[in-house]
Amino acid sequence: MQADGSMIYYFEPAVFYTTKSKSLKINIVTDKEHYFVALQPTPFPEKKVGKKIKDDLIIHLADNKTYKLAHYDTQYRRNDSIMQVLYLIDDKDLESFSNYEAISAEINMQGTEFVRSYNFKLHKNAIAEQLKCFLKKEEN
Repeated sequence: MQADGSMIYYFEPAVFYTTKSKSLKINIVTDKEHYFVALQPTPFPEKKVGKKIKDDLIIHLADNKTYKLAHYDTQYRRNDSIMQVLYLIDDKDLESFSNYEAISAEINMQGTEFVRSYNFKLHKNAIAEQLKCFLKKEEN
């Protein structure tokens, strides 16, 4: 439950990319009206710097198309031990995101390096599977 009393729903983040120096966990978050891709990058900048992250997310799906997701919010959780960045999935793109696996993403991480690129190796279908589950529940 959010501070304003609204409910959010989410799955546990899945690891999409990991090396010795960086990793990226991704999951879907929804308020039942909007759907967001939530990223949890490691390492991440300190809160003062991280709150300046405002750029959109560029994500490539297996349909060979590139999608731009608008930055929605940057949150620090669990005593600032986790940074989560939310990006809004446009309603017109929901079908693509629920049918195609994620291939790669580019994120402008202010305070660390200019753009981080991730070629996903793990759980590439997690976004689609999580979205399908949420969308199916809403139909019933």
